[in-house]
Amino acid sequence: MSVPLNIDWQQILLHLLNFVILFAILYFLLYRPVNKFMEKRCEYYKNLDDDAQKNLQQSEKLKNEYAEKLRCADSEIEKKTQEAYLQLSEKNEKKMRLAKQEAETIISEARKNAEAERSKILESAQREISDMVASATENLVLGATTSQSYDNFLDLAQRGEVDE
Repeated sequence: MSVPLNIDWQQILLHLLNFVILFAILYFLLYRPVNKFMEKRCEYYKNLDDDAQKNLQQSEKLKNEYAEKLRCADSEIEKKTQEAYLQLSEKNEKKMRLAKQEAETIISEARKNAEAERSKILESAQREISDMVASATENLVLGATTSQSYDNFLDLAQRGEVDE
C-alpha cells in the first residue's frame, strides 16, 4: 500500500504516544503541584481576607462601643459639673450667711460699745454740769454778784473746766 506524500503512520503513532507520555509526566510532575500550590495560596489569601473582615467588624463594634462610652462620659461630666456647681453655690450661700451673722454680731457689739460710750459721756457731762452748777451756786452763795458769777460760769463752760 502506498501512502500518499510519504506519511508513515507508525511514526505518527509513536510521536503521538511520546506526546501523551510527556503530557502525563508533565501533568503529574508540574501541573498538579503548581495547582495545589495555587489553591493553597488562594485559600491563604481568602483566610487573610476573612480575618481582615472579622477584624474590621470587631473594630467597628469597638468604635461604636467607645463612641457610646464617650457620649455617656460627656453626660456624666455634665452631671458632675452641675453637682459641683450646686455644691459651690451652697458653700457660697453658707459663707454669705456666716459673714452676715458675723457682720450682725460686730454691728451689735459696736452698738453696745457705742451705747456704753454714750452713757459714759452722758454721765461725765452730767457730772461736769452738776459740778459747774455747784460751783456757780457756791459763787452765788459766797457773795459774788450775780452777773460776775454768771460770767464766771460761762467762762468755765467755754473752757470746759470746772473750778473746785
